[in-house]
Amino acid sequence: MSSESQTSGEVPVLELRQLCKSFGGLQATREVTLRIMPGDRQAIIGPNGAGKTTLFNLITGIYPVTSGQVLLFGQDVTKWPSHKRTAMGMARTFQVTHLFPGLTVLDNVLLAIKGLRRSKFVMWRFLSSYKEVYDKAYHLLEQAGFLDRKDLEVRNLSHGEQRQLEIVLGLASDPKILLLDEPAAGLSSGESTDMAKFLMKLDPKLAILLIEHDMDVVFDVASQISVLHFGQILETGTPKQIHSSAKVQEIYLGTD
Repeated sequence: MSSESQTSGEVPVLELRQLCKSFGGLQATREVTLRIMPGDRQAIIGPNGAGKTTLFNLITGIYPVTSGQVLLFGQDVTKWPSHKRTAMGMARTFQVTHLFPGLTVLDNVLLAIKGLRRSKFVMWRFLSSYKEVYDKAYHLLEQAGFLDRKDLEVRNLSHGEQRQLEIVLGLASDPKILLLDEPAAGLSSGESTDMAKFLMKLDPKLAILLIEHDMDVVFDVASQISVLHFGQILETGTPKQIHSSAKVQEIYLGTD
């Protein structure tokens, strides 16, 4: 988090206060405290089983919290369902893509936009009557550099392009914070590089929190990294600090 954010009096987009989650006798997260300001790019890394996805499920309301608080824009949303958090400005992508492969890129975006609105598609209305929806879809695709592929069926996109498109769908709700669950999962090294470039092109006012195993993507995109180990935040710092941390090298990055 930048020192400007801390001194400007801005309210954190997302704040976690001593967040704990237990499954029976297993403590999956232990007193996780985190603050994300507008425009922050933060990452959570850690070995498999560290509690990263559980933490995302607590933040988004999929799992109930055992103790602690989740705050969005200063408001306690700990007991709120996922859809209310989305309406406040939170969006999330998942490790597995949720796309319609037989539909075009544009149709996938249109469905994502319409799915968020009270008025769903009505079969007997002319598509031209959804001008506002089309305008928004074109705007999202243009911002993401996808406009030239709008008429392609999703199944004809590369795996890397499909992962990027899923993030475009996440932007359909105009979020102020985007949670990315392993956006580079299953990508080749070239596709991972493209993903990092794609993420760095997103609106600088958008806060991003990502879980990722690909360290190149993490170090390129995040300005602050938290290391989760056995459900606890072991260390938080800049990419340079995390890269040179002996403790982190030992438990996660591997030591010579």
